[in-house]
Amino acid sequence: MSIARKVLLGRPSNNLTSGIVGLANVGKSTFFQAITNSKLGNPANYPFATIKPEEAKVQIPSRRLAHLKRLYQSEKCVPASLTMYDIAGLVRGASSGEGLGSTFLNDIRHVDGIYQVVRGFRKEDITHIEGSVDPVRDLSVVQDELILKDVEFLENIKERLQRKMGRTAKTSAEYREMTSELELMETLEEHLYEGRKIVHFKEDWSPEEVAILNKHNFLTAKPSLTLLNVSAQDYISQRNEFVGPVKQWLDAYSPGDDIILFSAEFETVYNEFKDKAEVEDFEQYCKDTWGVPNDQMVLVESALPAILLKMRELLHLISFFTCGPLESRQWTVREGTTAPEAAGVIHTDLQNTFINASVTKYTDLAALEPPLHESVLKAQGKIKRAGKLYEIEDGDIVLFKAAGGKTR
Repeated sequence: MSIARKVLLGRPSNNLTSGIVGLANVGKSTFFQAITNSKLGNPANYPFATIKPEEAKVQIPSRRLAHLKRLYQSEKCVPASLTMYDIAGLVRGASSGEGLGSTFLNDIRHVDGIYQVVRGFRKEDITHIEGSVDPVRDLSVVQDELILKDVEFLENIKERLQRKMGRTAKTSAEYREMTSELELMETLEEHLYEGRKIVHFKEDWSPEEVAILNKHNFLTAKPSLTLLNVSAQDYISQRNEFVGPVKQWLDAYSPGDDIILFSAEFETVYNEFKDKAEVEDFEQYCKDTWGVPNDQMVLVESALPAILLKMRELLHLISFFTCGPLESRQWTVREGTTAPEAAGVIHTDLQNTFINASVTKYTDLAALEPPLHESVLKAQGKIKRAGKLYEIEDGDIVLFKAAGGKTR
């Protein structure tokens, strides 16, 4: 008897994207430049410096991939990536068209996950569109605008459904499907009117509900990660006056959303240093430049790897690896992906002609040193055969076998 696969909210794709969202002029473009290590974006000190969303593919950091390259003595390694967009800043009233409201909200509709950047540093020479630094207020403004736009969108959906139902026989299957959809829309409307996002309405969605929500692509049905942009000093010491209030707000109005402390200022300098200097030199730079004493230096490493990996987790993305003498490569699939579907990420022919797969768990290789002896692993039962119903797990090292003698 087959086990029912868990239904996940969001697009059923392995190529999911994320967008950087927030009020105008809070450090989104500086963050985008830091995480892409590029000069894309426009981190100017005035609102609406970004109009059209910038796009970049960001490599996913993976110690596992580096270890596998060494273990399999591969000539090169190919990491996975995540597509990111720097989206135009929002202002109060965006849902009604204020500022670049329509552009902003339409751009969010096309991404799968949201990085919400909020300002948590005080600096008089950097203007704030609301006139003062208050991340709780900023979170409320953004969430209210997203909810208001979803309410407007939902009301239009209800009207279209009701008109169509009036022209459809009540005994038909189509009418029953529309009735179910209308009932879901009405329930979600009540939830939105309470100031809550759709993504937090429930944890377990039915396949029918997911199909409806994916079709309409609501703004508040997307997973979100709050990034509190603080000063370099606050990031290094991991102290900030706004952390407590922000956590309280999230618990009350966006339960389940996580917060990560980061500093666009710190990350910009870190990128300049990381390939040129030793850790000790950078620590000394932090002391000299930002005046952080030894007893308050908690973190002098980048927050960006954790930020990228957390978004992959929110999007239910996992990694499997293919390894050999030519290359070790990290592939991205969604949780619940079967072995043939994973083979299809490499090439559709592999999925269509899939026979089976040989699977090794990374945990069985983590402590090994090169060279790798696969014969020993086989003798120990560490390489197992997987069939068409096997669901790929994070960290699997896979060799796919297909008809015609094809392997990968």
